[in-house]
Amino acid sequence: MDAAAVTAWAAACVRILEDLRDEIDGINVYPVADSDTGSNLLHTLSGAHAELAATELAGAGPALGVLARGAVRAARGNSGVIISQVLRGLADSAGDRAELDGPALAAALLRADRAAAEAVAHPMPGTMLTVLHAAAAAVDGHTGDVPEVARAAASAAAAALPETPWQLPVLAAAGVVDAGARGVVAVLDALVAVVTGHPVESGRTTAAAGCAPRQAPPAPSRPVDAWEVMYLLDGVAEDALPALRAALSDLGDSVTVAGDGAGSHAVHVHCGDIGAAIEAGLVAGRPHRIRVEPLFSPPLVEETTAGASRASRASRAVVAVVRGTGLAELIRAEDVPVLAVPAGAAPSIEELLGLIGETGAAHVTVLPGDAELTEAADRIADHPVLADRDVVVVPCVSPVQVLAALAVHDATRRTSDDVVAMAEAAAATRRGELRIASGEAITWVGRVHAGDVVGLVDGEVVLIEPGHADLLGPATAVLNRMLDLGGELVTVLVGAAAPADTADVLAERLRAERPEVELVCYPSGQADTVLLIGVE
Repeated sequence: MDAAAVTAWAAACVRILEDLRDEIDGINVYPVADSDTGSNLLHTLSGAHAELAATELAGAGPALGVLARGAVRAARGNSGVIISQVLRGLADSAGDRAELDGPALAAALLRADRAAAEAVAHPMPGTMLTVLHAAAAAVDGHTGDVPEVARAAASAAAAALPETPWQLPVLAAAGVVDAGARGVVAVLDALVAVVTGHPVESGRTTAAAGCAPRQAPPAPSRPVDAWEVMYLLDGVAEDALPALRAALSDLGDSVTVAGDGAGSHAVHVHCGDIGAAIEAGLVAGRPHRIRVEPLFSPPLVEETTAGASRASRASRAVVAVVRGTGLAELIRAEDVPVLAVPAGAAPSIEELLGLIGETGAAHVTVLPGDAELTEAADRIADHPVLADRDVVVVPCVSPVQVLAALAVHDATRRTSDDVVAMAEAAAATRRGELRIASGEAITWVGRVHAGDVVGLVDGEVVLIEPGHADLLGPATAVLNRMLDLGGELVTVLVGAAAPADTADVLAERLRAERPEVELVCYPSGQADTVLLIGVE
């Protein structure tokens, strides 16, 4: 692959994106994608190609360098900035090489994957980064020739594309793949066409395999107090970039800071404070070529005193943020949008904005599954990007309180009455917990050693059992202690470490000792808790 092939590839990217622009623009789902992803990719690559076409270069490496610098300067939208970093990664890997053979192209694609991911402040699964990573993984260590490497990368990207909706709920709701990811596949298809001399067979799809849209993506209709801010930044030191990304992340989402390899950076953010976004750039360097465009959201719904809406979309929605895939699937089965957060991790700003934004609702109630998730949801509730929505966080310290709140949720009630009912149900649910201690600690009931079984009721340690050979005995003891204060319904979430017969044993013991109490058990998949118990 030489300089002529690089130029031909850039031209092929422009041609294929001209054909696909309307298709890609039609599947944008904010806040995952720009409002015009196809147009932004086309503008970025057209600018890069124009700069390269006007330069005579003898080597593939220098040609890729010019292409990357042109893409950074011409970048439009988050997708344009990311694709510019794909080109920069290729250029950095190629260096001054006159030609790239198969292994060199494979190494360049790996470098492109890293460069794109590093430019994004908070990478999200199910986006163009996911598809790019699949392409890079497919060629890692590949020893074939250039056409073989290009085909492997494009095929892996195409296979990863229809999986993107299952990694991002907003895409699954719309029944489409990620728009930027579709653009990545198009760029790799163009590469295959150039190095093989044969165009890739058509048939790439924008629909999610096996996923019918529950509703059409809401059409943009009116500007809100949220903006896309972009500028080029010169004179910034590399060690100042983390602080810049952090400052922009505090202001909004879709933050990318991408270098061109020659000292200039393209900065992109969606936020509500234009001045603050530009000031962050002034602190770090010299912003220029500043561009600001409004973001859009669906029309708001005004709720009448009778609870009726005067607009087409839903006036309100309920979403949940929990830990454990099993619990997330349980909630999702009730048609409630949910974000599953790994144990010990914190949800990113982009993930929370995506969860709330995907509803398209004017009023969103958030049910977080523990105290840390509640704090994260509280921080996002007043985010500038959500300025057109009322976001209410119902404080929960346990997933059983989330389930209790969902059990009383009634969409036919007035919004305020429904929120109060959910908050009261959550607060009234007593919570128990069974954990395996990971270290030593002093509690009100004695010393805890690593490996001990610890029982808690409403956050207080009430039971310590040495070792954890028998978990059902302590579980029964905690449950009985809670029921001594009364209760009609017991909800148990069974963690990954609990014995397989936990639900059956607890049901049998309750039937024998407290037949008046109803028991429901669900697998939660949680790794940090053996059992979670709720009593109502």
